[in-house]
This record gives sequence, structure tokens and C-alpha cells, in this order.
Amino acid sequence: MNADQILTEIREANLSYLMLAQSLIRSDREQALFRLGISEESAAMITLLTPAQMMKIAASNTLLCRFRMDDDMVWGLLTNHGKAASNDMTSRLHASILMAGRHQEAA
Repeated sequence: MNADQILTEIREANLSYLMLAQSLIRSDREQALFRLGISEESAAMITLLTPAQMMKIAASNTLLCRFRMDDDMVWGLLTNHGKAASNDMTSRLHASILMAGRHQEAA
């Protein structure tokens, strides 16, 4: 993949993310804040974006979204390599609880 293709993919990802974020915020604000990991202020700004503004923001060469699982424990719980399926749900629940706690700390 060359540089132009990467930039095109980033722009498409940005636009998709903004559209998803706006839709989530409008349908269930509290759930959107948790799922997106954003502040109330960011949610308010995203809600008010016009389609033209979203296109302009999405055209950036920097990804707007980022991975929130930034430690080995959460990645280990989510990937759950080599463990029994019965523990899979428990591991994913534990990872969700850890990320929810971090969202609360950030808010």
C-alpha cells in the first residue's frame, strides 16, 4: 500500500468514525460517551457538525479515533488466546469493566 492509499484509507476511516459517533450520540448520549471514550464537550461538538464540516475534518491525514486498550492486561483479556470458550465471556466482561473504569477516571 502506498502513501496515497494510506491517506485515502485514513480519510475514509475518519468520515466513518464521525458519522458513527454522531449517530450514536444522537440515539443514546450516555452510551455513546462510554463506547467512544469521549467527553461531554466533544459529544456536543460532534452533534453540531454539519456534513460539510465532517468532510473537512475527515480530510485530515491524522486518524481521529485511537485504540483505548493501551495496556497488556486489557489486550490479553480481549484476545484470550488458548483459553476455553467458557472463560471468553468472563475475560471480555473483565476487559469492559477495566475500560469503563478508565472512562470514568478520564471524565
